[in-house]
Amino acid sequence: MEKNVLVESTPGSSLRGWVVPLAAVACLWPRVPAVAALLGGAALGLAGLNTRPRLTARTAHLLLQISVVALGASLPLAQIARAGLDGLGVTLFSIVATLLLGRWLGRMMGVPDDTTLLVSGGTAICGGSAIAALAGALRPRTHDVTIALATVFLLNGVALIVFPPIGHALGLTQRQFGWWAALAIHDTSSVVGAGLAYGSAALALATTVKLARALWIAPLTLFFSVRRRGEAAPADAGTTAARRPHFPWFILGFVAVAAIVTTFPVLAPAAAVVGHGAERMMVVTLFFIGVGFTREALRVVGVRPLGLGLTLWLIVGSVSLLAIKLGLAG
Repeated sequence: MEKNVLVESTPGSSLRGWVVPLAAVACLWPRVPAVAALLGGAALGLAGLNTRPRLTARTAHLLLQISVVALGASLPLAQIARAGLDGLGVTLFSIVATLLLGRWLGRMMGVPDDTTLLVSGGTAICGGSAIAALAGALRPRTHDVTIALATVFLLNGVALIVFPPIGHALGLTQRQFGWWAALAIHDTSSVVGAGLAYGSAALALATTVKLARALWIAPLTLFFSVRRRGEAAPADAGTTAARRPHFPWFILGFVAVAAIVTTFPVLAPAAAVVGHGAERMMVVTLFFIGVGFTREALRVVGVRPLGLGLTLWLIVGSVSLLAIKLGLAG
C-alpha cells in the first residue's frame, strides 16, 4: 500500500492521474457522441490510465442515477405511464422467458447455478442493478458476482456500439428502436446511450420502458430471498452474504421529476435545460463506465460465463427484434 502511495505522488504519476478527469470534462462538449465517450474511456482503461478504478466506478453509478432522474424533466408523466402499461405484458413474458432460457443454457454449458442466475437476471431486467439486488438475495460467492458483472459489463459496451447502426440498417423507427433497446440491452446506462445516439424519441421511449422494467427487481429479489431463506451462505461469500437487496430508488426520482414538470407547465423552459443537461451528463457517465474496462476485468471473465451471456443476449436481442418488426411488441 505504501508503495502505491509513493508511486502516485511522483510528478509523472500525478500527470497520469489527471488524464481521466480531463477527458471526462471534454465529454461535456456537445459534439462528443455517446459511443466515442465509451470507446475513449475504454481505451484509457485498457491502457492502464485509470489510476482510481473504485472512484470512477462510484462516480459512474452516481452520475447514472442523477442523469436518469434529470431525464424525467423532459418526459410528460402521461407518456411514462402509457409506456409502462403498454409494455407490462411484454416485459413480464420476456423476463420469465429469459430466466428460464438462461437456466437451460447454463446447465447445457456447465456454468455454476448462481453465476447462471446472476447473468440471466442481469440480461432479463437491468444489468448490474439486477445482479447487485440478486446478490443480496442469493448470497453467492464473491467470485460469481464478479464474473456476472464483468460479463454483463462487456456486453453492455458492445450493445451501445452495435445497436444504433443495426437499427438504421434495418430501418427501425424511433419507436421500434426504443422498444428494442429497452428489451435487449442490459444496463440502463447503455439503453439511454443507445437511445441518445438514435434520436430523441427513441431516447424517451427506451428510458421509460427500461425503468418500468427495472421495477421488477423488487418482486424477483423477494422471490429468491424467500427461496433461499434458511440456506447456508457459501464459505467464501464474504460481503455478498451480508448485503441487503438493492432497489433502484432513482426510478422514483425520475417519476417524481416528471410529475412536477407535468403539474407545473411554467417550469417547461427550465425542464428543457435540465433534460439537455441530463443527456450530456449521460455521455460523461458512459465515459466513466468505459474506463472500467481494465485488463483485470477482462481476465476475470471465464469462457463459459461469457458464452452463456453472449448466447442469451443474442437470442433475446434477435427474438425481441423479430417480435417488434412483426408488431407483436412495441
